[in-house]
Amino acid sequence: TPYSPMPTLTDIGTLIIRDPHLRGGIPIVAGTATSVQRIVALYKQGNSAEEIAADLDHLTLAQVYAALTYYHANRAEIEADLAAEQAEYERLAALNKLKMQETA
Repeated sequence: TPYSPMPTLTDIGTLIIRDPHLRGGIPIVAGTATSVQRIVALYKQGNSAEEIAADLDHLTLAQVYAALTYYHANRAEIEADLAAEQAEYERLAALNKLKMQETA
């Protein structure tokens, strides 16, 4: 029988990383700048993993599922990060609105 090499196996624990020097230490998909938060936000908007992988075409389906698995295993952490991000967005939006009113 001819030699058939085994497919390369991926350790799923290597797909999501945290590095204080990358994106402030938030969990990201290894080899990208895409945060778990971004993938979760798309997921919570009703997108399937397949749709997210198609929209963020630099990610594989396995990477998207790894991010979603990380989220489900660490839901409190990611929900807190998402809430903080939303609060910062609202703070900046309010600040911008004030500046627009001052110049009007």
